[in-house]
Amino acid sequence: MFAICLLFPIVITFTNSFMTTQEISLDYGAIGQKTEVSAGSRGHSFANLKLIPDQVTLEQYGMVLVNSPRYLMMFWNSVGMVVPIIAGQTLVAGLAAYALAKLNFRGRELIFLVYLLTMLMPFQVTLVPNYMMADKLGLLDSASAIVLPGIFAAFGVFILRQFMLHIPYAYIEAAKMDGAGHLRIFHTIIMPMVKPGTAALIILLFVDYWNMVEQPLIFLDDPFKQPLSVYLSRITGEPGVAFAASALYMAPMVLVFLYAESYFIEGIQLSGIKG
Repeated sequence: MFAICLLFPIVITFTNSFMTTQEISLDYGAIGQKTEVSAGSRGHSFANLKLIPDQVTLEQYGMVLVNSPRYLMMFWNSVGMVVPIIAGQTLVAGLAAYALAKLNFRGRELIFLVYLLTMLMPFQVTLVPNYMMADKLGLLDSASAIVLPGIFAAFGVFILRQFMLHIPYAYIEAAKMDGAGHLRIFHTIIMPMVKPGTAALIILLFVDYWNMVEQPLIFLDDPFKQPLSVYLSRITGEPGVAFAASALYMAPMVLVFLYAESYFIEGIQLSGIKG
């Protein structure tokens, strides 16, 4: 029952996106409008939620993809931010996690503690220093103000380090005896063995940064540079367009999760994350 309650809004969004404009206007046109309930009193109309549309059509998707070029522009804005963040953080976090998990050097545990402390800080705490740094570097109103902090975030280091701790050190010793250096060990031994952890990290990063709203609103003044997540919050008065845009917006996350579901579950189990 709990799962049904969680999935119901998603199912409603997908099914209602195939309704005609007339049907959507009939079912949702009176939302928020006051109507007479009885003499001397006023109430609110309610939407008529339907799981199955009376007539299946792609009209709403045509309005979003063809008649609204801003949607596609902001879609590619999101892709242009999320893909570099995922690729960059996976590489940087992998190298840092390897050093913190398999290399013995002074201050290793202290450095990892600092990483954990940065993870505990909410976004609002680091907002002002991040904004000041982006301003000093001339990165405001550009995607770099979001991409660069995302690449060097601490979350990926935590995930991959916890996963690498389960790899026996004997593999590294055997590779060193064969003459392999740290970069070769990292590339040919460690990263293939942490493939589930990497998949889990990619999915979590994709969901997190695909849904970001605060960062674009603060660092990007030009609305045409903002991602799709901001565009969805500004759709008003057009329920059909909102349904279709939301369905298209959720589709990449659903496809990524279904494609790497087994890796995601295994990676989370071995990373030590609870809950």
